[in-house]
Amino acid sequence: MIFTKKQMDNYADVMVWAMENARRGGKFKKYDTVLLRSDLAALPLLQAVYERLLDKKYNTTVRFMVPGSMQRALYSKADDKQLAYLPAGEETFQGDLNGMIALLAPEDLTALQKVDPARIGKAAVARKKLREILDRTEQDGKFSWTLCMYPTQELAKRAGLSLKEYAGQVAKACFLNEKNPVAKWKEVMAQIAETGKWLNGLKIERINVQTAHMDFEVLMGEKRNFISGGGNNIPSFEIFTSPDWRGTRGVYFADLSSYRSGNYVKGMRLEFKNGRCVKATAEKGQDFLRKMLAMDRGAAQIGEFSLTDRRFSKIDKFMADILFDENFGGKHGNCHVAIGSSYADTYAGDVRKLDKKLKEKLGYNESALHWDLINTEDKTVHATVKGGKKILIYEKGQFCL
Repeated sequence: MIFTKKQMDNYADVMVWAMENARRGGKFKKYDTVLLRSDLAALPLLQAVYERLLDKKYNTTVRFMVPGSMQRALYSKADDKQLAYLPAGEETFQGDLNGMIALLAPEDLTALQKVDPARIGKAAVARKKLREILDRTEQDGKFSWTLCMYPTQELAKRAGLSLKEYAGQVAKACFLNEKNPVAKWKEVMAQIAETGKWLNGLKIERINVQTAHMDFEVLMGEKRNFISGGGNNIPSFEIFTSPDWRGTRGVYFADLSSYRSGNYVKGMRLEFKNGRCVKATAEKGQDFLRKMLAMDRGAAQIGEFSLTDRRFSKIDKFMADILFDENFGGKHGNCHVAIGSSYADTYAGDVRKLDKKLKEKLGYNESALHWDLINTEDKTVHATVKGGKKILIYEKGQFCL
């Protein structure tokens, strides 16, 4: 057993709570529709979560994710029409969902390394319409989602840990050893929310990040908020916003490696001018990186900027999983940016009115891609606030409240 029965029960309790807590509209009610997506290796956690959803009287559909070997077959054998195929009724199904929980447990992190990245991009662009449906229902307060990761031998091997060590990191990060992990999550999220409230009160116009390998600046943009927690990811210690992509400039460096769409990428350096990435290099996986940036117009622009305080996150090992790595605490905390799509819930106004036209006006990025690139170096982060004053907001891995 990877987890004890108590840890497994705690994990299931946290995931159901996280989905419900992430709902920004009314509360869930009996017979709401929930999609439970899972990799095959996460079956023990799937069983525990499924039983809890049934106990709450939710109408629950279970779908297993396509294994890496079958994804490889799809991208190798399918023609363009097959890559763009969506099952009949899928758009209606997605539009009727009230909640979704995804349990990730990959068994081959490099299954697609020999696949042309452009073909992966074609399939992602075709499925973008499904994500847009969920984005709209989420903005209307009728849908919420969460995801987590279940340890596998593959993840542990890629992270350079034993499976026991890896599972220990997961248990520690998700508070699975606590007597009441949901109560602990509520406590931590309340603390993080206070930091977000402080940041929003500063009236920030620009943010500059400096490390040994980068000097990077983002434009906050009009009607933006920093938001935190909420339950969309477990774990989640980050505080993030979706800046105005048009004001991005300088060099961003991701020192933490990334496993993405069956590929491995290390040492990514992105240079931005006038909001767009104009030069991208990587120690490994450079061709994949460049083809992802060419997926669509918005893929070479940023949709998210985030900071994590080391005092909140107990993650101190590379996990070979973006969900955990983007919440890295360690000695210096982390910052990350996402190339690609933005988050509507960072809008400071009525998010239900944030339509495509207003998003474009405010510089919210649109893309089929959303890829978090993580920097864990020692860093200083300054904010230029309204009136031109420059203040230090983050150093030595923590916010400067």
